[in-house]
Amino acid sequence: MALKRRSETSFVLFDVLYVDGSRSSNRKVPMTALGGLDGDEPAKAIIEAQDIEIGRASGKPRPEISSVTRAGR
Repeated sequence: MALKRRSETSFVLFDVLYVDGSRSSNRKVPMTALGGLDGDEPAKAIIEAQDIEIGRASGKPRPEISSVTRAGR
């Protein structure tokens, strides 16, 4: 059985604030997508893509994201 590397299974949690004032806590973003020159900037695009999928599945589109911050900060 092959073992997965820690970086392939690690996530960073983010809290999301939407323009309508609603919040979503502990949204998972793969750690491999973060870092480098962009830092946490890719997290917003990843969470926006997740929101599109959630909206399609539920039939209710999610509001626009106002801000994204790492959980626990």
